[in-house]
Amino acid sequence: MIKSFLCCGDVRRKVVLAGAMVLVAHSAVAQAANEDAAEALAKAGSCFKCHSVDKAKKAPSYKRIAQKYKGKADAEAALIKHLSGSQTVKVEDGGDEAHEPPPAKDAADLKNLVQWILSRE
Repeated sequence: MIKSFLCCGDVRRKVVLAGAMVLVAHSAVAQAANEDAAEALAKAGSCFKCHSVDKAKKAPSYKRIAQKYKGKADAEAALIKHLSGSQTVKVEDGGDEAHEPPPAKDAADLKNLVQWILSRE
């Protein structure tokens, strides 16, 4: 089959390449939409009050959080658990502060936010 693909005319190659390009373009658009949704959820939850993407504020940056969990199999589950309920957390100055969950409509929204955070490395 590969041999016949390589031997066939330019038409089949162009169709395959066009299909691949459509998939790549669609993937990039979908990823941007997920990133926009994650940032919107973080803003709605006032997450940026204490967190920044790449600089420490009152809480660690998302980049630092991603680096902390890099390569850990339970990273997504741990962050979803952390973001699912209210709890008291240590802040950068050593004090304690209430950490409220972002206002996710469903588990998929929260999972998208966690995946966005983990991709900040």
